[in-house]
Amino acid sequence: MQLFPAIDIRGAKVVRLTKGDYDVMKVYRDDPTEVAKEFLAAGAHNLHVVDLDGARDGSLANFDSIRALANTRGLFIEVGGGIRNMERIEAYLKLGVGRVILGTAAVKNYPFVEQAVKEFGDAVAVGVDAKDGMVAVSGWEEVTEINSLEFCEKLRDTGVKTVIYTDISKDGAMSGTNLEIYKKLSEIKGLDIVASGGITYENEIEALRDMGTYGAILGKALYEGKLDLSRALKLAKGEN
Repeated sequence: MQLFPAIDIRGAKVVRLTKGDYDVMKVYRDDPTEVAKEFLAAGAHNLHVVDLDGARDGSLANFDSIRALANTRGLFIEVGGGIRNMERIEAYLKLGVGRVILGTAAVKNYPFVEQAVKEFGDAVAVGVDAKDGMVAVSGWEEVTEINSLEFCEKLRDTGVKTVIYTDISKDGAMSGTNLEIYKKLSEIKGLDIVASGGITYENEIEALRDMGTYGAILGKALYEGKLDLSRALKLAKGEN
């Protein structure tokens, strides 16, 4: 299983939200690039980056920070947050980003997903953020009536290879992740699922690995010292 330590950026700083609430935010570091280098030194090969300003308003406020991250050699970087047109996808891929993540745009403008996958293939992933099983958009501030599992199946049928699935109620809460939903998602054939939201304990990494989950994102648990990245990477590989 692949692990993606996360860097969420707001105002060019490394932050974490609790349950997607922009009013419940903690700043951890001033320089995202220094954090990325620490992840790399711990043995990470992947990095999950979210532009929280972009997710909320579609701006490019943190483009320079993401450019600096993309210049960090040795890391496969996926980026999400505010990617709502083909030009934004091209701009990130030209920086050296390995994969872009469509979120709000995938829900509100589905033909855009179809066009992006046709043009860029596996370099396009979709983030499915769910609250009580329903898809949420616009920085998690708007909950739709779209069933999240059915939406994942639709994405697969469209040709999407990778879905980053987040249970908002678990994200940043440090109370564990929703293993039950990932078990269901693992049964969707032909789709790589990246588990995101609330992964706090080593046994959750092992459980996700054993059910065949493609990847998992580690966020607040790393910053708060609940999980050690080097140890987590070994568990993800089955090296207990």
